Amino acid sequence: MAEVRAVIAYGGNLGDVRGTIAAALELIASHPKIELIAKSSLYESHAVTESGVDPSKPNYLNGVAVLKTTLKPKKLLRFLNEIENYFGRIRLQRWASRTLDIDIISYGSELIEKKSLVVPHPRAKDRAFVLVPWAEIDPEAVLLGAGKVAELASPIASEVWRSE
Repeated sequence: MAEVRAVIAYGGNLGDVRGTIAAALELIASHPKIELIAKSSLYESHAVTESGVDPSKPNYLNGVAVLKTTLKPKKLLRFLNEIENYFGRIRLQRWASRTLDIDIISYGSELIEKKSLVVPHPRAKDRAFVLVPWAEIDPEAVLLGAGKVAELASPIASEVWRSE
């Protein structure tokens, strides 16, 4: 299989999030079929729940990484889910606080619509915690079907702040 450029977003708001993210990125980079090309700074943001932003919940730390991989999308997702589980991710409730969340934002120029995986990520175009770090590491990036990442990030950039 040919190498594909994939973009992942990661974050969490429970436990030692900074340490968890660093360890998770090391695990990702250690996979023989994944090369970690770039990773953003970490950005902080208020928790988003089903009913909107909730400042009473712990803030999230988020970042974005660019990978090159020969893993097919579902295998990449399965590997990323295993990493989430390893770091104590519990999936009892959607939008709940979590130790680690890793999403595939884009996978080459593929459009994927499966029950377990939709790529490009359907809410990426509205999320400053994805767009701002992505634009930091790849200013020319384009989110398929939505436009230039930096232009999408600009009007909502104040929703996140650098945390390093």
